[in-house]
Amino acid sequence: MITLKGEHIYLRALEPEDLEFIHTIENDESVWEISNTITPYSKFLIKQYLEQSHKDIFEVKQLRLVISSYNEEALGMIDLFDFDFKNSRAGVGILVKDVKNRAKGVGSEALKLLVNYSFSHLGLHQLYCNVSEENDISIKLFTKQGFQNIGLKKDWNLVNGSYKNEYIFQLINN
Repeated sequence: MITLKGEHIYLRALEPEDLEFIHTIENDESVWEISNTITPYSKFLIKQYLEQSHKDIFEVKQLRLVISSYNEEALGMIDLFDFDFKNSRAGVGILVKDVKNRAKGVGSEALKLLVNYSFSHLGLHQLYCNVSEENDISIKLFTKQGFQNIGLKKDWNLVNGSYKNEYIFQLINN
């Protein structure tokens, strides 16, 4: 059975009511390094994005879901991006918004749900993610879900005037 519901959280589609939540995340400079963001997003642009979020992953090559608690609190977002139907793969990105909700299994449960959905429902063969060499929490998260470190991209991202290395992790559905 395909489900996006876990024991403590569930993954849901974006709703118009998520405007403030997404605006806060997208304009949080402390996470711009993770998302390769370099400029703030206006509410107008995010509203336009939300209006298009109903489109199929096969059309827009992306699927963004909200990580939600069962008391309807939006905890974060998890994405499939660079969806490649021909080669049956996609990139994965995840962010748990508040530090108080991190290291409590929220990200792990969300990633597990998305991996299962990607392989069983979307029929993907592989998932990958890019993680800064310094991001020990994400390295642990993806490794715990079976992703393997397959390489290091040297001087990959320019952050605050310094180049940082980035790992690429991959999970193949066998």
